[in-house]
Amino acid sequence: MIDYLIHAYRRGTDPFRSLSALSDMEAMHIMKDLYVEESIFWERFKDPAQYLQIRRKVEQWLRREFIAKGGKPQAPYPIYMVLGRSKWIQTMLDAATLATTMEMQVPLSIFRECDVSFTYPDSMVSFMLDNQRNPEYYLPEYHGKVFTLSEIRSIVEANGLPGCEWGTNLPSHLANYIEAQIWDHEPLLAYKKHIYSKRG
Repeated sequence: MIDYLIHAYRRGTDPFRSLSALSDMEAMHIMKDLYVEESIFWERFKDPAQYLQIRRKVEQWLRREFIAKGGKPQAPYPIYMVLGRSKWIQTMLDAATLATTMEMQVPLSIFRECDVSFTYPDSMVSFMLDNQRNPEYYLPEYHGKVFTLSEIRSIVEANGLPGCEWGTNLPSHLANYIEAQIWDHEPLLAYKKHIYSKRG
């Protein structure tokens, strides 16, 4: 099982922050600054109002489904991360993203089962795929589902990470990785403090 998560964040800012902590007006103002044309990470903010509307809806779905599976979210919104080193990200990385993005690797061991949920692929993409159900690439056993840590461990142990031997038929513009949603932010803040103290 992959034993780490990767959090991507904007160069020059602090990790583990979320637009969901802000009012709609504040979030849309920041998204205008975050938007970078032709960046796989930052181009999603091209239409801030539409993005935020969908994101709020998806986060309500994630939280509801995670609680139904025994999750105990301590925060009203998650911090997003990626499980392991995504082949899709490595393939799709562009100059604009490399110039504007930092990443932090976090051990999966700092979280409890009830702290973290997972989707395949990215939660907004998973939600969309379940609604569209395009027969060319819709996977009913994965899309529109929220997984626990135990469930995602079983999937990865059996199949590996997506984009290698499974999940290979998604269109290239759709984020093809396993996303982790962290619902207790305290372990992240403690880990960040630990990493920053080591850096001096």
